[in-house]
Amino acid sequence: MARNVERVEVNAEQLASIADRARGVLSDEEYKTLRAALETLSYLTKFIASQKASLRRLREVLFGSKTEKTAAVLDQAKPDAPPSAPEDGLFPKDPKAKPQGHGRNGAQAYGAAERETVAHPTLKPKDRCPECRRGKLYALPPAQVVRVRGQAPLGATVYELGRVRCNLCGQVFTAPEPGGAAAAKKYDATAGSMIALLKYGSGLPFHRLEALQRDLETPLPTSTQWEIVRDLGRACEPVHQELIRQAAQGEVLHNDDTGMKILELMKEHREQIARGDPPERTGVFTSGIVSTREGRRIALFFTGKKHAGENLAEVLARRKASVPPIQMCDGLSRNLPHQMRTIVGNCLAHGRRQFVELVETFPEHVEHLLVEIGKVYENEAKAKAQKLSAADRLRFHQERSAPVMKALKAWFEGLLANKQVEPHSGLGKAIRYMLKRWDKLTLFLRAPGVPLDNNLCERALKKAILNRKNAYFYKTQKGARIGDLFMSLIATCQLVHANPFEYLTALQQNLREVHLAPQRWMPWNYKKALRDATQN
Repeated sequence: MARNVERVEVNAEQLASIADRARGVLSDEEYKTLRAALETLSYLTKFIASQKASLRRLREVLFGSKTEKTAAVLDQAKPDAPPSAPEDGLFPKDPKAKPQGHGRNGAQAYGAAERETVAHPTLKPKDRCPECRRGKLYALPPAQVVRVRGQAPLGATVYELGRVRCNLCGQVFTAPEPGGAAAAKKYDATAGSMIALLKYGSGLPFHRLEALQRDLETPLPTSTQWEIVRDLGRACEPVHQELIRQAAQGEVLHNDDTGMKILELMKEHREQIARGDPPERTGVFTSGIVSTREGRRIALFFTGKKHAGENLAEVLARRKASVPPIQMCDGLSRNLPHQMRTIVGNCLAHGRRQFVELVETFPEHVEHLLVEIGKVYENEAKAKAQKLSAADRLRFHQERSAPVMKALKAWFEGLLANKQVEPHSGLGKAIRYMLKRWDKLTLFLRAPGVPLDNNLCERALKKAILNRKNAYFYKTQKGARIGDLFMSLIATCQLVHANPFEYLTALQQNLREVHLAPQRWMPWNYKKALRDATQN
């Protein structure tokens, strides 16, 4: 039996103020725990009060979302049925497909490994065969054996330089440092690359790297790490700006955003509220933009008060082409660059997700939709496997996917027209979501090169989410800008299959050439510039 509880109206800012006043009697860990609990309470209160709240969505917020694969979703609606076979994407795997390699990697996967050639100790080509004594030996490709060793993320060398002193004049003579060590900095280019890659590429916070390096007896303070990546970020700024310029010329631009925290801005907001001058916008976001052009992908990140659409508008302000690009996003209006013209397509996966959340309530309707949408994704997979051009892919979908989508729309309209579904029910809202955005959801049937969904951008945003989960926040806006720069460079390297560690190191070692011609030092063409610089 629920007890009567006295209700007190308290907003998030008041709770934060109370927690700040209690900080003096709490340890750092206790304070962090209290703030996290209050923020969770505030978020859940707003979430439950919103129209999007449901018991299913609340479970996902509290315990994490489950897979949205068709078989897994339908299994949730049939708890007594045996589990279905796993799926790849949104449609079933070919039962004859070969299994994965179970984590095993061949020698060719170790591209950055040191290579050592080992000759046979007694035999060489053209020698007489020691087995049959008649034939002659000939060379084969070498057998490859991989041996992996552990090492600290950042290592160090201590040079103990011999010294002597004259017993008469007292002059001290010190041995010179070997090789180029005398001209080298304490932290070389590879140190900056490794710190940036661990922090912004793998989500390892500075304090955890400090603890790891301390345990391995190669100390690296957090303040030193920040100074190194800050200086490296300044050196890479011309390349970052060129990356933004080239992204603006893209044929298709995906965008979306996710929540973020910047302590500096949160403090400003609290001070404004205390003065009686509340800010127009208190939210802080990291926007992700992925631009594709001629098969090449560029990832950009922007953290601050602006939404994804506003950041996209600033990128497109650098666009030279008069033809508007295709934009892929979900149905939120804040994703649109209102002052810039784009050809907008909406994410089919988002529309599908509206139904996935209703599988327990409307299992038959959800199953029908998932199966039909799965046919469209299966057609897309076939088009990719055949490496069809944009025009051929468009014709392929018009022949195979257009009838599926047409029938699906007729099914939606029939359910509403025949009053088989209450318009304001969960299923009715999901159907109206699809019908309202139907032209944008089916843009891939009318224009070449239009993707089915915004999954490319959502996958890129996982890098920002990884940093948020591990480091929780940025301390200042400057720190957020440095994070955006490195995440953009690292994510783009990964999209074009370039080694981000080697790339960041090459930029540092060729700063003059990079600043003179940053367009020659993009992740996809820097190796040519590196060869030219070496030859000159």
